[in-house]
Amino acid sequence: MDFVSIRIITGDVARLVDFYERATKVTATWANEDFAELRTTSATLAIGSTRTVPLFAPGSAGPADNQSVILEFLVDDVDSVYKSLNGFVEDFVNQPTTMPWGNRALLFRDPDGNLVNFFTPVTPAAIEKFAR
Repeated sequence: MDFVSIRIITGDVARLVDFYERATKVTATWANEDFAELRTTSATLAIGSTRTVPLFAPGSAGPADNQSVILEFLVDDVDSVYKSLNGFVEDFVNQPTTMPWGNRALLFRDPDGNLVNFFTPVTPAAIEKFAR
């Protein structure tokens, strides 16, 4: 088994795709107006419209309702990314903070309220864990 993607259901695909393109500097690939993907070397962030939900099971997912998942992105320098996101991201949960497990992390919310964590390993153990 290989984990390949996570999908966010939203009421405004274009707005959320624009946000993630700007935040990650990854260009989305659009299948149609209801579905786009931002592909990185290790996983894909899929963004789907509420109109796609009934194709799986009506009422099985809803937009802007996440209170338990954090989308995490490994970045080269979280402090400089934080500076570049200032003035663009509207809801920072914290500034870059070094966590007890060795990552320097920046937590913020996307326009739908989903939590996003950009992080950089800073301790030797964390650096080794994420060595590319």
